[in-house]
Amino acid sequence: MLAFIAKNMGKPVCCVKPVSLMKLPGRYLAHQKTLPHLPIPPLQQTLDKYMLALKPLVSQEEWSHTNQLVEEFQTSGVGERLQKGLERRAKKTENWLSDWWLQTAYLEYRLPVTVHSSPGVVLPKQDFEDRQGQLRFAAKLIEGVLDFKSMIDNETLPVENLGGKPLCMNQYYQILSSCRIPGPKRDSVVNYSQAKKPPTHITVVHNFQFFELDVYHSDGTPLTADHIFNQLEKIWGTSLQTNKEPIGILTTNHRNSWAKAYNNLIRDKTNKESVRSIQKSIFTVCLDAPMPRVSDDHYKSRVAAQMLHGGGSRLNSGNRWFDKTLQFIVAEDGSCGLVYEHAPAEGPPIVALLDHVVEYTKKPDLVRSPMIPLPMPKKLRFNITPEIKNDIEKAKQNLNIMVHDLDIKVFVFNAFGKNFPKSQKLSPDAFIQVALQLAYYRMYGRACSTYESASLRMFRLGRTDTIRSASVHSLEFVQGMEDSGKKNQEKVDLLRKAVQAHRAYTDMAITGKAIDRHLLGLKLQAIEDLVSIPEIFMDTSYAIAMHFNLSTSQVPAKTDCVMCFGPVVPDGYGICYNPMEEHINFAVSAFNSCADTNAARMAHYLENTLLDLKQLIHHAPKSKL
Repeated sequence: MLAFIAKNMGKPVCCVKPVSLMKLPGRYLAHQKTLPHLPIPPLQQTLDKYMLALKPLVSQEEWSHTNQLVEEFQTSGVGERLQKGLERRAKKTENWLSDWWLQTAYLEYRLPVTVHSSPGVVLPKQDFEDRQGQLRFAAKLIEGVLDFKSMIDNETLPVENLGGKPLCMNQYYQILSSCRIPGPKRDSVVNYSQAKKPPTHITVVHNFQFFELDVYHSDGTPLTADHIFNQLEKIWGTSLQTNKEPIGILTTNHRNSWAKAYNNLIRDKTNKESVRSIQKSIFTVCLDAPMPRVSDDHYKSRVAAQMLHGGGSRLNSGNRWFDKTLQFIVAEDGSCGLVYEHAPAEGPPIVALLDHVVEYTKKPDLVRSPMIPLPMPKKLRFNITPEIKNDIEKAKQNLNIMVHDLDIKVFVFNAFGKNFPKSQKLSPDAFIQVALQLAYYRMYGRACSTYESASLRMFRLGRTDTIRSASVHSLEFVQGMEDSGKKNQEKVDLLRKAVQAHRAYTDMAITGKAIDRHLLGLKLQAIEDLVSIPEIFMDTSYAIAMHFNLSTSQVPAKTDCVMCFGPVVPDGYGICYNPMEEHINFAVSAFNSCADTNAARMAHYLENTLLDLKQLIHHAPKSKL
């Protein structure tokens, strides 16, 4: 159900600013209590906006049919009854949507988390090309994450705000010491950070072998980068034999298959203890073998694939535990990044952590730590029965099919960054989204249902809603842009209207007034009430509206990086971007199994479209701009 959702990450629509760094005991809870509850929009308002959102997507005949169904939904009293049910739920819960959302969008989603759900982040290439450099960088990275963790533990993390309003910080408290656990019909997420004895170890995986590495001394102080480096060297030295089964590859499988294999795996006491150690660890560090050499043009795209799936069973895919919330990846050739399991958080908290860590790795070590004896990191052992071996082989086959199917293109658009649309008094995000509409229209001759993620973190436990980028105004613009009879100034006016309409929808979404989560709530309320699903949710128009051929997200970062994720429908694209001052980092994904989609082609159209928009603005009369 709603499989498209499992991919989309929340985003701040403008730069998120820290408010305070003061240490105040219990500050997190005090701050959470001041946040408003997520509202339920008026029913009539949502239905009117739904009909408007359908206009660029469906035929007039389909629209008229849906309009009749919507009228019946209102006049029959069904809509009002479900709305009242939602309002009762809102009074009884901290957030009427958050638990439903976690279950529906993530934990009940049965496709593999690899590619289909978990996003990756490509970090700038490091300048080491050997084991020493790899381990030194990994040690500094670990020290940086522990530094960020101390802000979470001490509740000194700056409270972020958006447009002057404080944001919910809950997701920051969910990303460390947490893990997804497979279940036969529904998964669960465990978080050990609030346990009586919170974990003090991380998981390190090298050469498909897992190690438990304590990163705190007995007095509670964290190990320094020098100490961690020595421990990583010990891990490297003990994991050189290559005949180990890649147990981590099991986590790449379809969730039902993995749940069955998981129950089989943990029947053995040793296996169960090893799995629990991974699940409880603060985070995972994957020390990867170097990637196969590729040309500079293809390098970033290949790294993105490594972050998303590890390159296949013969490369680094077994060097992962994809259920782990945070996995930092550092390869011997200097490529590095992260993959994260999406259930506990959206992109911005992950990127804030990465920004902190990347800056931290640049700090010089002014004083070398004195060498002290530290215990050998504990190797996590697994007893591989013939049945488990068979599960691993099946998972390898399925994964390799998925690896070959993912088509990904990462590129840097260098002609301008966010400063150019800003100079024209245009929202950079809305400008990029309108460019995406035009690129898609030029490729396919039609508009498509487009998902852009909007953060609901203004509200307590807020996750995301949908900014619907395909609008009446965007369609008018793309049609006008392709009309040779229209003058430049007319086209610029249509562009401005489309950008302003997108900006208005964004503002509506982040303030809890968008339509997608409300419609989902009404549908889930009907299921909970054990009544028949209303016709408007069984309608062709609803299916078209929810089939997101473009699944997009802006995830801005200070670091010159880009997030990437797979498409959410078989014939769609996943597009993520990080607008820097003078350039934009893009990641475009598609599936090779679909003859109609091609990531490099979409990237090419997008690049040309952005250039055309700049030309259009420059050629319009200056007095009108």
